Amino acid sequence: MSIRPLDLLDLPLIARHRNDVLTLDTARALTRGHPLGALGLLSYINPVRHVYAAIANGGDSPLLGGVIHTRGDTFARLLYLAPASRLNDPELPMLIEHLSAQAGEWEAFHVNAEVEETSDVFPALRQAGFSVYAWQRMWEVSRIAKSGSAAASGWRRMQSVDLPAVQSLHYQIVPPLLHAVEPAPNRVIGFVHGQGIKSYASVTAGIFGIVLTPLVHPEENNVSAKLAALLEGLPDRRGRRVYINVRSYQTWLEPALEDLGAQSSARHAVMVKHLTRLVKDGLPARSVPSSVSVQPSRISRMKVKE
Repeated sequence: MSIRPLDLLDLPLIARHRNDVLTLDTARALTRGHPLGALGLLSYINPVRHVYAAIANGGDSPLLGGVIHTRGDTFARLLYLAPASRLNDPELPMLIEHLSAQAGEWEAFHVNAEVEETSDVFPALRQAGFSVYAWQRMWEVSRIAKSGSAAASGWRRMQSVDLPAVQSLHYQIVPPLLHAVEPAPNRVIGFVHGQGIKSYASVTAGIFGIVLTPLVHPEENNVSAKLAALLEGLPDRRGRRVYINVRSYQTWLEPALEDLGAQSSARHAVMVKHLTRLVKDGLPARSVPSSVSVQPSRISRMKVKE
C-alpha cells in the first residue's frame, strides 16, 4: 500500500466522499462544519495551524485521513477518516500511523481522537496505538443561550491576570494522570466567574457554532444558575448553535444541564496516542575539570551495643 499527501488532482475523490466522513474532532465539526467542505478546505491555507491530509492506495478503494495541529500546542488531533463505510479496512491502521508520524514532525507529544463509543473504528485506532483516557458528551444548549451581557450575569471575559488562577483550577479538577494529555490553558480565551475564580469556561467558536468547555470546582454553589447565567449572557452569538462539552471528570454537571433542558449527544471516547520524538541536538555530559579534585564519600559502620 502506498500513502501520499493529497493534492489538487484528488479533488474529485474528496467530492465523492464528502458525505461519507468520520469526524474525529467533535468541537471543530460543530463550530466549523464538514472537514471536507469548502470551509474545511480553507483551513489548509491558515498559517497559524498545521493541517495535513493523506490518501492511502492499494486496497479496494482509496482511504483518506487528516490531522491538525495548532502552533505552540503539545498535541495534535486526528481530523477525519473517509470513507466512513470502510472503517474495518485492514489498511486503515497504516494510514492512522502515517498521520500520527506527521504530527511528530510538528513536535507534538501526542495525538488525540474523539469517537463514539459504538463506532467501528475502535479496532483500527487501538491497533495504531490509541487508548481511551476519558469520555465526553456534547450538550446542546441553544434554546437556553441568548445574546446578552456576560458581565451582567457575574461572568466576565478572562484577562491575562486571571491565567494563573485558571491554571490552578485546571490542576485541581483534571486528574493528575491526565495533565500531560490535557495541559493547562495557556491562552487568554474564555470566561471566568467571580473573584475567587472557581468557575471557568473555555470557548471554541466558528461560523456554525460555539462550544463551551467548563471547569467548575466541586465546592461551587448554585451551579445550575451560574451555567444558565453564562448561557443567557453569552455575547456575540449571532444565531449560532451553542454546546457545552462535559468530560468524564466533570459528569456531576450533567444533572444541572438536564434541569436546564439541555439535550445530550451520544457519549464519545476521548483517545490518545503518545508519540516519541527524536532528540537531534544532544548535550554532552559535564565532566569534572582536571584542576578540581573530588573527595569520595566514606561510610563507616557504627557499632551499637545491644
